[in-house]
Amino acid sequence: MDNRLLSLGHGYSARALAARLVPEGWHIVGTTRHEAKMDEIAATGVEPVLWPGTDLEVLIEEFPNMLISAGPSVDGDPVLNALRGVVTSSAASKHWVGYLSTTGVYGNHMGGWVDETTALTPSTKRGAARVQAEADWQSIPDLPLHIFRLAGIYGPGRGPFAKVRAGTARRIIKEGQVFSRIHVEDIASALELSLEAPNAGAIYNLCDDIPAPPQDVIGYAAELLGVPVPEAVPFDAAEMTPMARSFYAESKRVSNKRIKAELGWKPKYPTYQSGLTALLEQSG
Repeated sequence: MDNRLLSLGHGYSARALAARLVPEGWHIVGTTRHEAKMDEIAATGVEPVLWPGTDLEVLIEEFPNMLISAGPSVDGDPVLNALRGVVTSSAASKHWVGYLSTTGVYGNHMGGWVDETTALTPSTKRGAARVQAEADWQSIPDLPLHIFRLAGIYGPGRGPFAKVRAGTARRIIKEGQVFSRIHVEDIASALELSLEAPNAGAIYNLCDDIPAPPQDVIGYAAELLGVPVPEAVPFDAAEMTPMARSFYAESKRVSNKRIKAELGWKPKYPTYQSGLTALLEQSG
């Protein structure tokens, strides 16, 4: 296999994948919008490219594998808006294309289970934008597209511990509210498996095995740290930003059975308890 990967929007999940692939000899080019991040990306063994600001047409034509992490805006998918022509013309030459989406495309199911066959009924503008972006990528003929719908991501540098330590974490209680989550290392392992066994047109949910109420996660983090569990705050009485409140507009349990069956994926952190415990141990 040609071990070259173009990572468009080289963010948190893409960096976790690169950490697995670079030691295996992969040549990865990662784009960023921020010049200040160029050295940080280069230090991981990934070749950084500033975009917008650099012509990517030659890279898109030449690289057989692409990972798209850049999210859509109100104007649509930024990669396709700028580069649809070259993506379309080079589609048939690609080995693997991965698009990182979100389980927000399913909308609110009042705590019920969803899988990849569930109708897409987003209840937020962000979710609707992702549905449209998925459709736009799917519309490109001959593109070996793989869509990964990610649950709430956590991992090194992203988790509840900082807020719990600072005393700013809150256990917000909304009756029946559950979320699914995914450790970033488990995202990376799933992407690597897919690269090794492409299945054009595949759609996979990426989440752990145990959906849980958000207040349980905060409470467990406090127990691990040996600090008092933050007090419970009713959702209706909680002061929250519109963005934070929007996450509570949807409640669902996400199934990961398909990717386990098709790719043999086994999450290293199948529960939030195992994931948070490992994070704390790794951080010292």
